Formats: sequence, structure tokens, C-alpha cells
Amino acid sequence: MLDIAEAEPASGEVITLTDVRKTYRSGSIEFEALRGVSLSIEQGEYVAIMGPSGSGKSTLMNILGCLDVPTAGSYLLAGDDVSEMDEIDLAQVRNRRIGFVFQQFNLLPSLPAWRNVELPLTYAHVPRDVRKAKSVAALEKVGLGDRIGNRPGEMSGGQQQRVAVARALVSSPALILADEPTGNLDSTATEDVLALFDELHQQGRTIVLITHEAEVADRAGRVVRVRDGQIHSDRITA
Repeated sequence: MLDIAEAEPASGEVITLTDVRKTYRSGSIEFEALRGVSLSIEQGEYVAIMGPSGSGKSTLMNILGCLDVPTAGSYLLAGDDVSEMDEIDLAQVRNRRIGFVFQQFNLLPSLPAWRNVELPLTYAHVPRDVRKAKSVAALEKVGLGDRIGNRPGEMSGGQQQRVAVARALVSSPALILADEPTGNLDSTATEDVLALFDELHQQGRTIVLITHEAEVADRAGRVVRVRDGQIHSDRITA
């Protein structure tokens, strides 16, 4: 197994994809979802990945999040080759090195906010008193220091997504991967969550946001458009 707990990005790169391909097979039928994707994301960048349905952006997100592995090509996460990791390594990477924020908040309704936030630390066997201190600090960082004891049902959608962001931050990951994080939010809550991502970016966090909404993508510092399993364009935003 690899020692992944305290890895630092090599040469400032958190993500390095080189000619990544992903082919799905069902009997004699093959479908190439990714067709030679190469992409580098530096530490501290805020990147939005856009693409229509069927473009390959969901497959790309799964590979970036170590939820799937390439059929060919290489993926280095903070300098480590994902292809050399076994299932235990990959589980540890997902828990410690990647902070996930999904469209569905994926909060446990019976637990207060701080208990939801501490879950990655629980899986990492961090002592309980340290878990709570880190969870409260993460909630304070997203502006919910006064809501640590509230359950999800006692909070608005925007507040629940902030809890999800706090959970993503609590283990100090190398990468925050957000998949359509505003998809279930109204315009006011969307602005609140995007403002939070802006703030995290200003603090030096590396953020990759998957979205189909141009106004959401334009908040990032860089927009990568995917079409037909390939990168169609890659531009720095104004």
C-alpha cells in the first residue's frame, strides 16, 4: 500500500491526466466515454468542467474522484499514480485527499451538523475530541458556527450544502471536487454557495467544479469544456 496520508502535490500539480481513455464494454459492444483526455490542474486553481449530457464529463469526474479508473493513460493525484493503488489505497484517497460536494447533500438526517461533518474523520479513526474540534472549526469556516447542533431538516437547502462543504473541508484534502453543487438550490442559495467557493479559492484551495450552467462555470478561474469524450476548449476566464 502507498503512504497517502500526507502527500503533497508534485511541482504544484494536484491533477495530471495524460491521454486518459475510458472504454465501457457490454458483450461485443464497446463505448469510448473518454478519448484521450490530457489535463493539468495546479495547486490553488479553481476549474469548472462543462459539457452536455453524454459528453464524458461525468466519467471524467468519476476518474478524478477515484470512483473509477482509466482504461488507458495515466492519472497522477498530488504526484501519486492512481493506477498503482489498490482498493484500500483508493478508499483512503477518497476519504483523506478528496473532499466531495454533490448535488444531493448526502447528509444523515438523524445527526446534527457537526456529526455529519466529522464522518470522514471517523472513518480515518481520528480521536473523538479531535473530530469534534475539527468539525466545529469547519462549520465556523463556512459560516455555520451557530448551527452545529442542528439536524439537516432544521436547515435550508443552502445551509445543508454549506454543511456538505464543511464535511469536504474537514480532512484538509488536496482537492475539493464539486459535482453540480448548486443543482438543487434556488438563486439566493446558489449565490451563497458560489460565494463560499470564491472564498475558499482565495484561501488557496484547489477546486474542480462540474456543472452544466454557464453562469456557475464563469465564477471559476478557468473553464474546461468537454465534448464527445475529449476536451473541446480550455480557457482562463476574465
